[in-house]
Amino acid sequence: MTRPLVAIAADDVDGLVEAVRAALHGGGAAVFPVPAGHAMAPGERMPPGAVVGEVDDRVAVVVETSGSTAAPKRVALSAEALVASAEATHQALGGAGRWVLALPGNYIAGLQVIVRALAAGTEPLVVPGERFDPVAFAAAAAPLRRMHGRAYTSLVPVQLARVLDAADADRGVREALARFDRVLLGGQAAPPGLVERAAALGARVTRTYGSSETAGGCVYDARPLPGVRIRIADGLVELAAPSLAEGYLDVPDAPPTGGEPPRITLDTARTAAAFATDPDGTRWYRTGDLGELADDGTLRIRGRADDVIVSGGVKVALGEVERTVRALDGFRHAVVVAAPHPEWGEAPAVVAPATDPARAADALERIAAQVASVAGAAARPARLVVVDELPLLSSGKPDRRALVALVAEA
Repeated sequence: MTRPLVAIAADDVDGLVEAVRAALHGGGAAVFPVPAGHAMAPGERMPPGAVVGEVDDRVAVVVETSGSTAAPKRVALSAEALVASAEATHQALGGAGRWVLALPGNYIAGLQVIVRALAAGTEPLVVPGERFDPVAFAAAAAPLRRMHGRAYTSLVPVQLARVLDAADADRGVREALARFDRVLLGGQAAPPGLVERAAALGARVTRTYGSSETAGGCVYDARPLPGVRIRIADGLVELAAPSLAEGYLDVPDAPPTGGEPPRITLDTARTAAAFATDPDGTRWYRTGDLGELADDGTLRIRGRADDVIVSGGVKVALGEVERTVRALDGFRHAVVVAAPHPEWGEAPAVVAPATDPARAADALERIAAQVASVAGAAARPARLVVVDELPLLSSGKPDRRALVALVAEA
């Protein structure tokens, strides 16, 4: 059995909510949330609302990954996986509540705000505008004052930082932030001090870890949600949960131009490389993240396995270098990427927004000394590129591919 796969623009929130509602109940088309002008194939564009294919009827939603470090993938999620994730979240947070949608619905974190709201029998309150604005965020949260029950939202670190900056001068923003019973923070590692700064203003923040393949965050404040299991295999984090995706879909060579829409099936090779089933039937997702499990069961992420470079014959985890750099004054939003090096092959390069510490003549020397003391001499960054503004994806994550190109051009 199949069902149509329909593209819905993420900025058409009302249409997206209704489409997701129907898909979750099995009575509608599968939903492919897309940003405006989404390219379906090289040189081709598909208008939102168009049927882009036929998929297995177990597929309720298709989410395209951000592709911040690699080629995007289209992740197929069932209604059961999406609802299981929403229910586990509400169980972990102390009950269902009202949700404020501040993230694009074509990313899993934004989509899951919609699913959680629908699972709670409500609809999300929506922050308007293409660019996140703290004042608009506070206005969207204003109806919460008249509503009973718990209140939640989901943000990425750059959004929370903007809210905190605005809250310093705007009482309305500060009060809106404190109104939430929980602010979920995910998408990337939080810069040092961000969560503590939020707590000082009365915000209750939970760091989340997960991906489109797990239907969103499934580890909260380093602990798995109900029903989630974690193991480390060859240094990589693997996750088992009721919220795991069906797998990855093939990408059609071109959008349909007439006649019957194409049948879109799972990319079996790509799916098998990321998902595995144990002899006892337990299905696992291989995250590609390096991690460690503490004795108390908490998870520590060390970085991406594909962010490990070999510099002068020594393996260097760029994620660990980035955390060390971000702990330095003036570098909390810095990003570390790989750059070619004439002697060592590759070396870490730091891209940082313009601050006084970043502009200082000895900035790179200080960074290199601190990184060497924490991660070893081979991890010392060889370059520092200071920019007026970091390139970001619409999800709020740094666009690492753009940063690699920027370093190469600098």
